[in-house]
Amino acid sequence: MEEFRQPIILAFVALYMGICIWVGIWAMRRTKSASDFFVAGRGLGPVVVSLAVFSSTLSGFGFVGGPGLVYATGLSSIWMAVCSALGYATGFYLVAKRIRMVAEVRDTMSLPDVVYARYGSEAARLLTAGTILLGVLGYLATQILAMALVLQSILSATEMFADISLLACVVVSSAVLIFYCVTGGILASVYTDLVQGIVMILAGALVVITAANVFEGGFAEASSVLLTNDGADIMPFGTLGVMASLSWYFMFGLGLAGQPHVATKMMMNRNLSDNRVILPMTVFGYLIAAMLWISVGIVMRALVLGDVQLPIGSADQAAPVFLSTYAHPILAGVVFAGLFAAIMSTADGFLNIGAAAVTHDIPKAIRGRSLENELFWARVATIVLSIIAASIALLSDQLVALLGAFGWGTFAAALVPVVIIGLNWKGATARGAIVAISVSLLINFALQIWQVQIPYAMSGGFVSMLTSMILFIGVSLMEKPKPLPRDIDRIMEL
Repeated sequence: MEEFRQPIILAFVALYMGICIWVGIWAMRRTKSASDFFVAGRGLGPVVVSLAVFSSTLSGFGFVGGPGLVYATGLSSIWMAVCSALGYATGFYLVAKRIRMVAEVRDTMSLPDVVYARYGSEAARLLTAGTILLGVLGYLATQILAMALVLQSILSATEMFADISLLACVVVSSAVLIFYCVTGGILASVYTDLVQGIVMILAGALVVITAANVFEGGFAEASSVLLTNDGADIMPFGTLGVMASLSWYFMFGLGLAGQPHVATKMMMNRNLSDNRVILPMTVFGYLIAAMLWISVGIVMRALVLGDVQLPIGSADQAAPVFLSTYAHPILAGVVFAGLFAAIMSTADGFLNIGAAAVTHDIPKAIRGRSLENELFWARVATIVLSIIAASIALLSDQLVALLGAFGWGTFAAALVPVVIIGLNWKGATARGAIVAISVSLLINFALQIWQVQIPYAMSGGFVSMLTSMILFIGVSLMEKPKPLPRDIDRIMEL
């Protein structure tokens, strides 16, 4: 079967691309309104929501960027993954119930709608929408770049497409993504999540087993190779050190509840009681699938340092090269197809909230109402955002994981105080929210644009998140809070 490895992988990927087109057409027939396009009509069951939540936080960031970051920096990035249970628990215990209830009583379709309902400020709504738009471009570029790198890795191993360029792969990937997202909206995303979430759990476990058998001595032998060549790789904080690792831990732990694509999915479940099922299912699925992140990165690093595998051109190629070389052809094909599914549905989620910001939230904040024919303009905005994000993906010279960490940090710094603290503290004020969001954006983008190196390699997103939390609490304490509307006040009491 080894001689048919590439045809098998290509067949699985081609089959998945065909399924994407079919799902998009199917979902388009069921997408009749902006509510269907943005929040799936708030009628999804717990299994669909839980798989949608965990798979959208893993996606290309975890399946491509994660192993690449372990390959490049050792176990430093494990602190992004181990905090997931904390992040999900924080989100579901402190945010999910209130967001779903606000969505019900105020008929909201987006996180900026929830922010406006809580603070009664159009400026806060506008800044939240602007944050989402800026963060979406960075995070969406991560997904497109990951998808293009995987596609290039697969196609370049064939004789016909041996010299295919990254540009061509970005164009192909973006074209399928645009069709899938424009036709189906969030409905296509969440139902694809149902299938690909199951694939990610099963494939993640099988890939870990495969990685454990690459060396005769398993992970113990791989660890021994790393200790012999560069002991820092296998140390608890990797090559970046304690402060960098812990800054990631807090940014990804607390920051998960501030991710708008996760918060939006919290509005989609049919019943509030479903959260009791959604949380454990989400954590279980993520932990199984995330094992791929660590195991593949460690084994690929050990293979290269042990002179078993030739050095790879880019750290982001760690997972694709491992699957193409060491995994069983059928498993490789399934994982590649699952990876494309993860990337596609996550990208759809980001395009969805980005389109909502452009057509629903920003117009509402500026002129008091959303655009006419909102569904049509949402689809137009989806196309434009895809093209911009694809351009960023081509121009960026960062690793997939670092580009994703920037998008994550943008959301976390601006929205964690406003959402997590604001929905649990009646003393939070609109001015506090405005100052926190504004300052966090200034810090985050200044650090990124001017490539400022923070001492001890700490994450810029962590620094801006910590600053925004302090400002949010400080400014709110200096003001006398206004009485909340009766419905919001009752929700805050629960």
